[in-house]
Amino acid sequence: MEINKLKNILEAVLLGADRALTVIHMEGLFELDEERPTRDEIRKALHEMENDYETRGYELKQVASGFRLQVKQEYATWVGRLWEERPARYTRALLETMALIAYRQPVTRGEIEEVRGVSVSSNIMKTLLERNWIKVLGHKDVPGKPTLYGTTKEFLDYFNLKSLDQLPTLAEIKDLDSIHPELALDEHEQAGTADEDSGQNENDPDENNIESSAADIEESVSEDTLAEESSEVGSDDVVEAETSEADESEQMLETEKQVFNV
Repeated sequence: MEINKLKNILEAVLLGADRALTVIHMEGLFELDEERPTRDEIRKALHEMENDYETRGYELKQVASGFRLQVKQEYATWVGRLWEERPARYTRALLETMALIAYRQPVTRGEIEEVRGVSVSSNIMKTLLERNWIKVLGHKDVPGKPTLYGTTKEFLDYFNLKSLDQLPTLAEIKDLDSIHPELALDEHEQAGTADEDSGQNENDPDENNIESSAADIEESVSEDTLAEESSEVGSDDVVEAETSEADESEQMLETEKQVFNV
């Protein structure tokens, strides 16, 4: 089959499909045709389509379930305005639970709770199961036979992943807030941490009280010292004045003696 015709057929099929399609599924669409493309020809057509869409508003994306046509991420803002409802926003607890299942699967609910330090809400597990992001893989061979959970292909498809190998490593995840802005810490908490690191305890009332008390004591001591110095200076002046008056009296007495020949 001519390559351009094959590309057009595959494009129409992918646009009309409500899910991702595998190469095998695409190959089965040509079973009734006399001119049937091979799998290699389908793969070649898909590769060329991928290059053709580089300058367009949509792209050919391969995910866990196969290939699909989707809007490019940089244009999602405008496309999203077609729908009035707001995009789903997930709680921190749900995202943490989902991340633990993705990175530690197969994992039990008890193991998730042990890592998080709090119990996992039944609503969280129900939501993840209803969205078909997780599934039951079996039961752990320990007393109680707890259920083991793992991720599904739908989970990979939703996050544009072909396999779990494409998940970022834990070493690459430096800041969850940059991934999910609504999880950012309170600005006041960050400011408090910065002040604590820099040794400035401006927000600590105890420190302020101590500093104020120290300042008052220092000021009081300075005033007392100044008063004492002034007192000492005044005393010296009085002594000097008394000494001066005594000298003058002695001089007058000597003068009188000389005058009266005493």
